[in-house]
Amino acid sequence: MPRSTSHPAPFLSNPRAVEKGWIDYNGHLNMAYYNVLFDRSIDDAFEALGMGFDYAQTRRLTTYTAEVHICYLRELHLGHTVQCNFHILDHDEKRIHVSQEMRHEDGWLAATAESLTLHVDMNGPKVVPFAPDVLAKIEEMHAVHAALPRPERAGRAVGIARKAG
Repeated sequence: MPRSTSHPAPFLSNPRAVEKGWIDYNGHLNMAYYNVLFDRSIDDAFEALGMGFDYAQTRRLTTYTAEVHICYLRELHLGHTVQCNFHILDHDEKRIHVSQEMRHEDGWLAATAESLTLHVDMNGPKVVPFAPDVLAKIEEMHAVHAALPRPERAGRAVGIARKAG
């Protein structure tokens, strides 16, 4: 895969363990906590892009999720550790469209997520352009990620596929 000294392709989050309180009565990770894991992992990528906690605190600029689509592919259980990748599919001056894969520490794919995130001025709140330094980092990471194959599940819609006839 293509690599950049500043932005690996795709970006990899820190590993995270499934927590006891996240297990539901079916004995596996509750669906809501897949989103928590994806969200915490996207925070790792946003920190690398210069728009993490300090960015929000000092500049009063942050991100809001506008849309997310998760595909649950394989159950996770207590004791499992996962890592998520982060692949920029597209961006403009105010939005970033990404795909993520959540992989078990043994390498198998547990879930995928696709999301659209908005850049927000917390004083509004209102959607505003990325700060120039952050936009430059997004553009650099996107250029590296553009060489990656498009994720298989990117662009999916929710619905029931029906056979014609």
